[in-house]
Amino acid sequence: MSALSGALGALLKLVFEMINNYGVAIIVFTILVKLALYPLTRAQTKSMKEMQHVQPMIKQLQEKYKDNQQLMQQKVMEVYKEHKINPAAGCLPILIQMPILIGLFNVLREPVKYVFKSQAAYDAINTSFMWITDLAKPDVVLLGGFEMPWILPILAALTTYFASAMMNAKTPKTDKKDPTQMTQMMMLYMLPLMILWWGKTFPAGLTLYWVVSNIFQIAQQYIIMRPEKS
Repeated sequence: MSALSGALGALLKLVFEMINNYGVAIIVFTILVKLALYPLTRAQTKSMKEMQHVQPMIKQLQEKYKDNQQLMQQKVMEVYKEHKINPAAGCLPILIQMPILIGLFNVLREPVKYVFKSQAAYDAINTSFMWITDLAKPDVVLLGGFEMPWILPILAALTTYFASAMMNAKTPKTDKKDPTQMTQMMMLYMLPLMILWWGKTFPAGLTLYWVVSNIFQIAQQYIIMRPEKS
């Protein structure tokens, strides 16, 4: 993970040296990461199309085996297997992004070590961005003596929800008792809440990355899926 953090830090420093604005450099860096993950997004979209294709078969199985839920789930999984469909493909981008997110967390938590290589170099730059005084610290507000998530964590939670909702909207619905469907619905609501709570401890730079990443993903999904409406 240290090697990955070092590589990400070197890339972020390169972008920063071209832009000379730490916050904007993180935004540009985020876009570069999302562009690198674009083939994965295309594969995910293909999986969604395949699931739409087998939806009539799934409905027939649900009706035929409605009195035997276990057998119905078995038959549904056989259809997925026959058509080489992974019903959990929607979680794949997040899983693959996690090492990058962890590496970036290290980079933004210790920018002196991974990006600027010296305390003097770090102290010489402006680490503020918009209302944020220091991107290495969490974006929080004090309420009644407690630190609570502020603007960036709230935006991170909202964009996480909308990005997840957009993917779920494109995924055919099966039975409400389908474990995969239940997991997707749970993550739709639980993940944004987790991101909101984590945001009060994450460096603001990391939360900024997450917000921009979600916005880019929402736009990307809209562009990719739009032709299917014709």
